[in-house]
Amino acid sequence: MKKTFFYPLLAVCLYTGSTVLAQDRKMLGYTDSEATRQQQLEARFDQHLSSTHLGETIKSLSSQPHHIGSARGKAVAEDILQRFKSYGWDAEIVTYQVLFPTPKERLLEMTGPTTYKAVLKEPALKEDGTSGQEGQLPTYNCWSADGDVTAPLVFVNYGLPEDYEYLERAGVDVRGKIVIAKYGRSWRGIKPKVAQEHGAIGCIIYSDPKDDGYVAGEVYPQGAFKNEYGVQRGSIMDMVIYPGDPLTPNIGATANARRLDRQQATNLLKIPVLPISYHDAAPLLKALDGPVAPDAWRGGLPFTYHIGPGKTKVHLKLVFNWDMKPCHNVIAKMKGSEEPDQWVVRGNHHDAWVNGAADPISGLAALLEEAKAIGELSKDGFKPRRTLVYCAWDGEEPGLLGSTEWVEDHAAELQEKAVVYINSDGNGRGFLNASGSHAFETLINQVGRDIIDPQTKVSILARRQAFDVLRAATVKQKKEKLARQGITINAMGSGSDYSSFLQHLGVPSLDLGFGGEDAGGEYHSIYDSYDNYVRFKDPTFSYGVVLSQTAGHTALRIANAVTLPFDFRKLYETVNGYVNELTELASDLRESTALENQLLRENKYQLAADTAKHLSPPPVRAAVPFIDFAPIQNALVALDTVTQGFSGKLAANKPQLNKQLYQAEQQLLNEKGLPSRAWYKHTLYAPGFYTGYGVKTIPGVREALEQRRWQEAGEQIDAAAAAISRLAKYLQTLTTN
Repeated sequence: MKKTFFYPLLAVCLYTGSTVLAQDRKMLGYTDSEATRQQQLEARFDQHLSSTHLGETIKSLSSQPHHIGSARGKAVAEDILQRFKSYGWDAEIVTYQVLFPTPKERLLEMTGPTTYKAVLKEPALKEDGTSGQEGQLPTYNCWSADGDVTAPLVFVNYGLPEDYEYLERAGVDVRGKIVIAKYGRSWRGIKPKVAQEHGAIGCIIYSDPKDDGYVAGEVYPQGAFKNEYGVQRGSIMDMVIYPGDPLTPNIGATANARRLDRQQATNLLKIPVLPISYHDAAPLLKALDGPVAPDAWRGGLPFTYHIGPGKTKVHLKLVFNWDMKPCHNVIAKMKGSEEPDQWVVRGNHHDAWVNGAADPISGLAALLEEAKAIGELSKDGFKPRRTLVYCAWDGEEPGLLGSTEWVEDHAAELQEKAVVYINSDGNGRGFLNASGSHAFETLINQVGRDIIDPQTKVSILARRQAFDVLRAATVKQKKEKLARQGITINAMGSGSDYSSFLQHLGVPSLDLGFGGEDAGGEYHSIYDSYDNYVRFKDPTFSYGVVLSQTAGHTALRIANAVTLPFDFRKLYETVNGYVNELTELASDLRESTALENQLLRENKYQLAADTAKHLSPPPVRAAVPFIDFAPIQNALVALDTVTQGFSGKLAANKPQLNKQLYQAEQQLLNEKGLPSRAWYKHTLYAPGFYTGYGVKTIPGVREALEQRRWQEAGEQIDAAAAAISRLAKYLQTLTTN
């Protein structure tokens, strides 16, 4: 981002909506006198945060590889345990037994028209002191099937459903083939999932230098971006079906838990999958013939990209150890003085694919710094009103194993006691990223208003708002964002440890972090190291301190509030926006289908053959029927009515209603779950079936429309409407008590 544009805009944000917030120091859920005391507490908390200590923590905990099930992984958990205890917390390690596959044999070779054997290894670098250590997991995709396959190769772009639609129109059939896809545009596990659905027998994933390499910037170690040998490890578990241990869905993976046979696990794929570097991808792609890839598919390698298939054949062989491994969660508690059975839960994982300085240790170090500061406050007599529960999860990288198993194991207790779950993951330099339950939007804006960005010396709220304005696509959108007093938090998809809390149990949740000025290609490679982090991510660790402030203030503010700081009016406004998006989506589908069919009738696709010589016309689609949104719109009318002035109707200092406030989110659950994936029960938020990490809002309705399942769309409208109506009636009872 060019500073010549950003800083004048930042000044505009400061002197418009953000200055209003700066002058208004009120806190939702607090009287003025309570707010003053809370601000004093938060100021004392900040004094105990140390960027030096935080950097030392990152260096120490990322000093060696520490994946789940490794000896060093257990040692890291024990180190974290001792830190919590030294800070004055009551802490323990809670261990589950989970399935975790590791590679026994990996082979990728081109057998025709020429031969090439893939390196499948990242070299140690003299500039990176930990890159040559023992104990590194090799480059692989966890949860790939065992397989030994030889077949023609097909390039499938990013491997998304629309890419296969293009291939079908181009007359390219991937059945019985091995496909090669680029990382990006979706979560990695979607690529082999879609390949398998279309009949492919193997999948290779690589990072193209156009997306993550020399086209983006200088490569490591000269710069931050992926060098030619770098590889992104990662899970390909089909987490959109369910996360956690594949053998124990819906129950904790305790030693004596009843387990499925691995072949029964519906979130595991059936084809072999392997990630490779662009060094290894280049010979394979260069050898391809067949149609030239369209413009949007072409990457940054120095040759013409073809789709295939043709004479290019590859042999892919993968064999795994399918072992049960211990999963060590560290759970620390500080008991509440007045509401000990109301829990404010804070978490970040500790396991890494290799050293993991950025992912996850940078976020974990911020969490531990918070725990240290709170411990110092407790030595001076501070006691939180509610119980604080700080968690360091194991097994997040393979599929949210540690958090999911703990949540499933304590489901009833968490639905009874958990006020909020506050998550973080990796952290870097830049802008506040906040997502979560939208009844917390006002809280996040008020927290962000009070914390200073270390680079610009303005609030993190003002800096984020300036970024949002600058990034807006149209002048109208820029003006709308500039006029807002604050920011909108994002909806939650998946990819980190909040999923089980929010989307399975309905525990109100938040995910917090900083980034945007820390781009690079170290993700899930041996180069995610302290040496890399201190050069390219957050050299002074100042944004680690800011994450500690942001998450720590949020946790303390919720923990100490006499009346919990939920703003259900913000939730209504957000859901109303989602429903408007759905009605527009249905209208767009209806119009685009009619137009496309008209073009087919008028032979326009054939007349345009010069621009798409090898493409057949798209198929004729059935007309989109009328979609009745009245049930959900009527439910929103009721929610609109009850949330108008809700905080005023809920008289101050009614702590007896706090439990009902934090359990309100549970009214949005559908116990039947989403179609084809009953583990996900939240009617507002879920990872997309074909996006993975990316969120789908009101997912039952949205995905039914996108996939043209009209009857299901109607059924899911009714289910979402019922959930919104339940919430409206539930909130109405609180205002009359």
